[in-house]
Amino acid sequence: MSMSRALSLPMRGVSVASPVLRFSQSTSTTTRAFSSSLRRDDTWGFIGLGQMGYAMAKNLRAKIPATDTLIIRDVNESATKRFVEENQEAVRKSGAGEDTSKVVVAQNAREVAEQSTTLITSLPEPEHVKNVFYCILRHDDLPALEKERLFIDTSTIDPASSKEIANAIHTTRQGRFVDAPMSGGVVGARAGTLSFMFGASSQNGQLVDRVQSVLTLMGKKVWHMGPSGTGVSAKLANNYLLAINNIATAEVMNLGIRCGLDPKTLADLVNTSTGRCWPMEVNNPVPGVVETAPASREYEGGFGISLMSKDLRLAISAAEDSGTPLALADIARGVYKAVEDEHRGKDFSVVYKWLQERSVAQ
Repeated sequence: MSMSRALSLPMRGVSVASPVLRFSQSTSTTTRAFSSSLRRDDTWGFIGLGQMGYAMAKNLRAKIPATDTLIIRDVNESATKRFVEENQEAVRKSGAGEDTSKVVVAQNAREVAEQSTTLITSLPEPEHVKNVFYCILRHDDLPALEKERLFIDTSTIDPASSKEIANAIHTTRQGRFVDAPMSGGVVGARAGTLSFMFGASSQNGQLVDRVQSVLTLMGKKVWHMGPSGTGVSAKLANNYLLAINNIATAEVMNLGIRCGLDPKTLADLVNTSTGRCWPMEVNNPVPGVVETAPASREYEGGFGISLMSKDLRLAISAAEDSGTPLALADIARGVYKAVEDEHRGKDFSVVYKWLQERSVAQ
């Protein structure tokens, strides 16, 4: 979708009067003073407090200097309120003064961008990301800061959309935009062990170093994949493989159990053999095989089936754009669509339950 076209989907974390994107091509720099009430060493922004974003923002707040300010924004007011209250409780328990570990709630995305040197977004769909940056860029130039603004989008979106947003940021000289999706799921987000893959010009060593230093505040591993757009391309390649492995794992477990094998013994065998993979070892789809897996708690939490369907759709779109054949794509897309229709809101490992139900029906 072009950045100049109307966006029909609702915006996450921002309210906009006009749906049409128009960006000023001005290269001038506006100078406006910071809000003196912040009294900050530095100001960070975070937009999108979903399951992943909430945990990432908590880790960010915990690891940046206590005197820095974190500005947050999400359309979910209860999540925003809970974040603020949990931060206040953490400050109280630490015995720190009231002026430390500041969290400010913004009314829209533009307000976050105006005051933040580093702004991180974590949103569900390409349309949500575009709408947020529409809100940020639709007015005059952002006020000048002491150092160049850094926009890091950790959302999983298509490479074309990510490059459009990067171009809009860079041609209007409002800062630097980096695509940096992550892998590791909700568990990794909470533990701060995510793996990030990002796209940024390798000719700008300072930018690469800066991005790496920010992402390590929320994760354990950071991979610079290449220029703009390569971060999301790498994520889609990884998640396409994950989508296929997840179906194969569910099929194998269902086959083994129906042939009389003990599920834990089968999983142990595979995990020490050539079939070893994350869906088998960590996110096993059979209840009770891995106690910490979503399958052992009615497939609640984890990586939602709708998100996997979305990532698969984006991976297929990227393959079509690049002329790349994906032999299993249509089959996998059909499986996830059927599973999503029947088990919406569950972890994507619920594919196993769907297969089990089909086996019983036969």
